[in-house]
Amino acid sequence: MPQLRNKPTSPFSLRLPDDTRNRLEEEARRSERSASFVATKAIEAFLDARDRKRIAIESTIAEADNGAFVSQEAVDRWMDSWGAANELSFPDPDVTLPRK
Repeated sequence: MPQLRNKPTSPFSLRLPDDTRNRLEEEARRSERSASFVATKAIEAFLDARDRKRIAIESTIAEADNGAFVSQEAVDRWMDSWGAANELSFPDPDVTLPRK
């Protein structure tokens, strides 16, 4: 079995609903890759997204623990800009509360 990205691999099996397996195999055919490659990439993307989410949550909790929050007004301005040519980036904390 070829190694992915020159990393050692090991067998892993899982049960998939028939429709999911069919979609996986169809994507593999379209991309001219193996189903194993496509599944590995999907799992890596999922785990990377979970890592990013976890880091963002931990960072936000740390800011909150230090009394730093983003006001509702700043969030509303940010959300109102979504899709606009001058879309704003996520607002920085603009409210500081004393720590207990």
